[in-house]
Amino acid sequence: MAKYIFVTGGVTSSLGKGIFAASLAKLLQSRGLTVTIQKFDPYINVDPGTLNPYEHGECYVTEDGAETDLDLGHYERFLNVPTSQANNVTTGRVYQYVINKEREGAYLGKTVQVVPHITDEIKRRMLLLGQSGAFDVVITEIGGTVGDIEAQPYIETVRQIVWEQGHENAIVCHLTLVPYLKSAKELKTKPTQHSVKELQMYGLQPDILVCRTEMPLTTELRNKLALFCNVDKDSVVQASDVDSIYSVPLEMLKEKLDVTVLRKLHIGNNKECDLKKWNEFIDKLRHPSTEVKIGLVGKYIELQDAYKSIYESFIHAGVSNNCKVEVVNIHSEDLDKTNAAELLQGLDGVLVAPGFGSRGIEGKIDAIRYLRENNIPFFGICLGMQMAVIEWGRNVLGFSDAHSVEMAENTTHPVIDLMAEQKQITNKGGTMRLGAYNCDLREGTIAAQIYGKLHISERHRHRYEFNSKYQEQYEKSGMTCSGINPDSGLVEIVEIPSHPFFIGVQFHPELKSTVENPHPIFEAFIGAALKHQKTKSKQSLIAY
Repeated sequence: MAKYIFVTGGVTSSLGKGIFAASLAKLLQSRGLTVTIQKFDPYINVDPGTLNPYEHGECYVTEDGAETDLDLGHYERFLNVPTSQANNVTTGRVYQYVINKEREGAYLGKTVQVVPHITDEIKRRMLLLGQSGAFDVVITEIGGTVGDIEAQPYIETVRQIVWEQGHENAIVCHLTLVPYLKSAKELKTKPTQHSVKELQMYGLQPDILVCRTEMPLTTELRNKLALFCNVDKDSVVQASDVDSIYSVPLEMLKEKLDVTVLRKLHIGNNKECDLKKWNEFIDKLRHPSTEVKIGLVGKYIELQDAYKSIYESFIHAGVSNNCKVEVVNIHSEDLDKTNAAELLQGLDGVLVAPGFGSRGIEGKIDAIRYLRENNIPFFGICLGMQMAVIEWGRNVLGFSDAHSVEMAENTTHPVIDLMAEQKQITNKGGTMRLGAYNCDLREGTIAAQIYGKLHISERHRHRYEFNSKYQEQYEKSGMTCSGINPDSGLVEIVEIPSHPFFIGVQFHPELKSTVENPHPIFEAFIGAALKHQKTKSKQSLIAY
């Protein structure tokens, strides 16, 4: 039978429940246990698919096409194991399911209530992965903080599960903040005490207390927290600020978190944590031999979480190239023909990011033209790839109004068009081309060289595509369509063979990059940026 660990949060949001859950899972996995993590979000949206990136950060997409919370990206990057539809549940999805059942008459005329009907449905979904027989441990992160009105049904459900399963099979890790007051020059435990008291009011007692803190916890403070929060002394875990999220598992190992969890769940496991590869990654991350400067041209750069998977993929690819990647954010609305050289010429490579809508589009197109004409490594993802196609159509093929029908319905050269199966769809949520699709690579192309094989599978999230009617004209003029979906004929990858590195992909490679398996295109892009940097240095010496 699977064991269950629930991760709740208190005092404030954004303490890092997702990173903590992923770190704990990594420690248990390194001992040979099979672990999965799921996220339960208290908002009423059915999924994050229709949420603005400024509201929620990036929308992470799984292999099976679920639009999920960005924490699932952390789960996959840490564990190197894919997640699925079952790993992210929202209040909206739960209520939608229960209301549909009520409309069908499934409750036989009973009054449908939060308790037991909503909580029973939450419980069914919380236990689903554990009942599959595929996992030794299921970690469930509860979104929001204890005390939030919308989180109450989840806390009540956790209480019921802990009571039903027993404390040897289900435990609660409560993540709180122990703030440091500079004026008093001391850490304060009162916020954590109040947070635990709030949890206890709902009938739930934390088994492990995880304390985010800027300063080390003294033995005296640990004992005080243990006494007034009613936990064992060795169950007070210090979670200090670290230089990288990838250092958190190592800090939790020092706190013997895995040992405490195994003891509380009665899991007999004498294996030592095998974190050799993880330690090698951290060592390379902390001691790069060189550095590259990469521009990120996007529309949502004010919020780093909007491009979270891209930033993390840069870290993975940087480590594999033994270099530090410094990302320079450039807002596409601030970029045009007059300042493209000023903003881009000092960079070793530029990634043009995905997105939706017309805002900032022309800035992306102007950036791509400058990169293409000046032989600076370019990498375009989804919308970035589409803008590369539009730029080529306008400035190489001479189609002055080449555009995407997403932004210009009446263009006479719709080089980017709405996918055929999307034309009758009116509902926006969960209706894009989502999840993993196959792609065949043309032999001898840059893409085939990067992947080292001719058949790949990548994750998608889009409605618009390269218009195949123009494929022959693009191919003849020098832009190669090097990746094609074998079933639909959709162009997945475009590249310019005559350019040092110019590649655009319709899919989202950042969603498959992990610590153990950096994505090959990101690796190749950073490699090309390093090569471009050396070329610039030689040219500077010659000029001097």
